[in-house]
Amino acid sequence: MNRIAIAGLLLACLAASALIAQRKAVSAKPGVTDVQLPFGSLKPSATFNIGGTADWVLVTDDAVWVASTKPYSVQRIDPATNTVVAKVRLSGEACSGLAFGFGSVWVPVCGKKTLLARVDARTNRITAVLPIAPAGPEGGITASNDSIWMVTDKEGTTLSRINPATNTVSQKISIPAGSYNPLSSGNMVWITGFARNVLTAVDASSGKVLAAIPVGSKPRFLTSGGGSVWTLNQEDGSVTRIDANNRKVTATIAVGIPGPGGDLGYGADSVWATTFGLPLTMIDAQTNKVLRQWVGRGGDSLRFGHDSIWLTDYHRGLLLRIPFKATLQP
Repeated sequence: MNRIAIAGLLLACLAASALIAQRKAVSAKPGVTDVQLPFGSLKPSATFNIGGTADWVLVTDDAVWVASTKPYSVQRIDPATNTVVAKVRLSGEACSGLAFGFGSVWVPVCGKKTLLARVDARTNRITAVLPIAPAGPEGGITASNDSIWMVTDKEGTTLSRINPATNTVSQKISIPAGSYNPLSSGNMVWITGFARNVLTAVDASSGKVLAAIPVGSKPRFLTSGGGSVWTLNQEDGSVTRIDANNRKVTATIAVGIPGPGGDLGYGADSVWATTFGLPLTMIDAQTNKVLRQWVGRGGDSLRFGHDSIWLTDYHRGLLLRIPFKATLQP
């Protein structure tokens, strides 16, 4: 190889290295550096090998459910014994959350056919396959006292109300375009509007849209607790707090976890957030301050229950059970 070719190769390598470094810098999450700890300092009380990936966690009174690929399934864990007690095979990937209601786990499925699977929580068997398609990946599903709610069009403009007695859509509600993630809390269904940076409030009795509240940029996942609804805003990685009664924003919390994926949950007077690289963040619901943030490999989906945080390591296909008391250790 002549000198000109060698020089050209070196320049190309340098340019590629610079591009990689630039991409890493852009994708890096700033977090809240003064409260950060190594994720390895948290010791799980149990670790479950779920499959190719692990995503979408659901906690009920007597079980923890988590979705997996390789194989496509939802798996049931007994929190009393820390054992997987059932694996329910699916026709495709669980792609838009999990919900519990009316004795069933409801699983939106993406694949060759998009559908909604209903799993009997007593027998751990699929009892119905509903031809009702979720809007797509990173959406959601929720249960109120009389209905199941899911966004069912790719444009994110239609919130469908599903009657669990008939397994059919009983009402379709128009919502701001680009809304995908519903959450039932009290007598309301709240839906984050990713495209328009709003949180929409729907009366769960009538289906009437009551308000569209401006929140942070690109809100996606949400949770409720402490008299509030909380949204994880993927554009800047902040969390917005909205008073559930007067439907007004009361705080915007800089968490520093921007980007796709992630999740938000509530428990022990705290809001818990997760994303890749910063798998766990603890926000005090009394002060709206980030108390601790753990840095390391893992993260993407979580729920709080049975005195623990149930946290996925999506890429390694793991589910970790982290005792709440472990998060309080110095």
